[in-house]
Amino acid sequence: MTVSRVPRLRRFLVCEPRHFAVQYAINPWMHPDSPVDVDLAHAQWQALISAYRAHGHTVDTVEPAPGLPDMVFAANSAVVVDGRVFGSLFHAPERRAESVHYDSWFKTAGFDVHRPASVCEGEGDLVWTGRYMLAGTGFRTTREAHREVQEFFGHPVVSLTLVDPHFYHLDTALFVLDGGPDGNIAYYPEAFSPGSREVLARLYPDAVLATRDDAMTFGLNSVSDGRNVFIAPRAEALAERLADHGYVPVPVDLSEFQKAGGGIKCCTQEIRP
Repeated sequence: MTVSRVPRLRRFLVCEPRHFAVQYAINPWMHPDSPVDVDLAHAQWQALISAYRAHGHTVDTVEPAPGLPDMVFAANSAVVVDGRVFGSLFHAPERRAESVHYDSWFKTAGFDVHRPASVCEGEGDLVWTGRYMLAGTGFRTTREAHREVQEFFGHPVVSLTLVDPHFYHLDTALFVLDGGPDGNIAYYPEAFSPGSREVLARLYPDAVLATRDDAMTFGLNSVSDGRNVFIAPRAEALAERLADHGYVPVPVDLSEFQKAGGGIKCCTQEIRP
């Protein structure tokens, strides 16, 4: 029998890809000699925003800044839990100025922002489950930041080690389907170290597992509201498995952003009250 899933309305923060480009290489997906179709990228991004709003979600925007082509990837700017904002300190010098603009937006919106002392890339590596924070490390965010996050939020942090450079952020290899005590996730096991795979299997014995093909199409860089899953259209096998579990796949093509190593979740910061 198919489970009836109930969506929860969310508030998202996004950044228009007005200055989006691939001007440097800080992950295996980025090739500065491959041109970006800026008009197509903008149309794809707008389709994502329209999909969110069509499903009842609130979308706020931060003004993009010239010279910061990756600012469109709003998820990396912070993680927000219980109305508290833990900001970012980017690993790559090319991206560090992004934090200034996002911090300014949050402060203007009435939030206090904690500045991390260690390298930490927001929701790229910090995934809130409603019970604890799953925290990725291995390529960007440091373990020292995991400890800092736990001290700041007062929620348990579960450290997970990423081992495949194609999945350099946790949100390229795992996403939360629904939060809370009975929540579930989808993930690609081989993106993680053996010990981390054991941890995930113990925490989520009924998780939806993705194949490498699913992951390489950014199928795990998805956003779920508890029922609707905004997902890359080429992740067809994963979409079928999600549907079998009672979720409703909502395909949104952000393929132009994959040239920079990003997708749906990368473009989406969730503001949790």
